[in-house]
Amino acid sequence: MSQPHDTHAMAHGHSHDEHGGEHHAHDEGAHGSMRDYVIGFVLSVILTAIPFWLVMGNVIQDQGTTALVILGFAVVQIVVQMVYFLHMNARSEGGWNMLALMFTVVLVVIVLAGSLWVMHHMNANMMPHISTHDARVMP
Repeated sequence: MSQPHDTHAMAHGHSHDEHGGEHHAHDEGAHGSMRDYVIGFVLSVILTAIPFWLVMGNVIQDQGTTALVILGFAVVQIVVQMVYFLHMNARSEGGWNMLALMFTVVLVVIVLAGSLWVMHHMNANMMPHISTHDARVMP
């Protein structure tokens, strides 16, 4: 009669904890040090303070340019968060983390671009063309 897998492994001196312990000890190098966390925190504070200053100080007069600069800082902030706090790089998890990230970015771009495209065409093709004056006096 055959024994259950766990009982069989214990009878022969094997356990899942032995292999799991080795696996966890190997992954310890993937976690960041206190220095990495401090660097990530300082960069995050700087990358938050600069856009705040740009908006509150009205440093850039053109709102569109300000929005693009803030979006640029947001992208850099995302990269800092992923590298210093999520410990994502091309080597982590055998590269699968980076592949999953690229797939997610592609899907987000497709969804956002498609949504904006649909909303633009719905607005252009279905909304009545009225003047600004008519829109102000509408009930």
